[in-house]
Amino acid sequence: MTHLWVRAEERENEARVGITPEGVRSLMDAGLKVTVEDSPARAIPNTAYHATGAEIAAPGSWREAPRDAIIFGLKELPDDGTPLIHRHIMFGHAYKGQPDGLRLLNRFKAGGGTLFDLEYLVDPDGRRVAAFGYWAGYAGAAVALKCWADAQRGGICGPVGSYDSSTALLADLQADLSGLFTRPSALIIGALGRVGTGAADLCTHMGIAPTRWDMAETASGGPFPEVLAHDIFLNCILARPGTPVFVPASAKVAPRKLSVIGDIACDPTSDFSPIKVYDTVTTWDAPALRVHDTPVLDVTAIDNLPSMLPVESSEDFAGQLLPHLAALSDIDAGVWGRAKATFDRHIATR
Repeated sequence: MTHLWVRAEERENEARVGITPEGVRSLMDAGLKVTVEDSPARAIPNTAYHATGAEIAAPGSWREAPRDAIIFGLKELPDDGTPLIHRHIMFGHAYKGQPDGLRLLNRFKAGGGTLFDLEYLVDPDGRRVAAFGYWAGYAGAAVALKCWADAQRGGICGPVGSYDSSTALLADLQADLSGLFTRPSALIIGALGRVGTGAADLCTHMGIAPTRWDMAETASGGPFPEVLAHDIFLNCILARPGTPVFVPASAKVAPRKLSVIGDIACDPTSDFSPIKVYDTVTTWDAPALRVHDTPVLDVTAIDNLPSMLPVESSEDFAGQLLPHLAALSDIDAGVWGRAKATFDRHIATR
């Protein structure tokens, strides 16, 4: 019997989950065994999972799970160097040269486990089957606007938190912008994708008509002076080979209107990052990194943005992924087989 073990997230400020209680019931009805760890932080209450009749386990007990269990989480595991013996479903961020990702692959190689990277669950045409992108774009645009508002007042953005709903986020953001008599201009690159759509919707809700660019507008490969001519730039393009540079290192001292970069795709340690003015993610406690003082240039690059709206983003993602979790009994085929092949190619070079 296929055994799915839903682990509690161990990362700070991570309240999302990849399967709802309704999804757990659906998998159990389909013949899968499901274990759910209790979580002190999960946005969907533990009691809702208890009511499904699933087996309940202590937080972090996946380490002692049966060898054949498939461990399912979202964000990274604690970077403790221990070998990984299980099959893991998670966002690994391991295939683009990231130092943390390379260490993760070494742990899988040492333990004989397998990574099924959620970013690489794709259909036969290479399109992702499940993504948090819309809510990443929505929250990322909100944080960028918060950064802009604080910079307008001569400060730098303070800590951010999570919200019970997008309605609550909009109300809070409206308060941040109150007293400012103009709205910033914003350029979104990747505007036709999930992330860009979410970013554009947030901007529209706040009375901003963003400039929307996608592949056609960036096909020349750059340079792109239009980026520097907007107050806010929102990058919604995943770093990959061939991605143009949108913001070169020289932008710090170049003449520009640009004062805030929202790197929503957030892959600063990748060799292919299109934003060259910074090289580290920002945090919920310190969401803005000031990379130049006069004129101000702040970068915000939080790598778990959808957890700012944990219930809406979890329900959306879980609905997309559930049909594929139901197919785990044939883990060597379909999206799982393709993800395994991707892992095998990368692990062979370790």
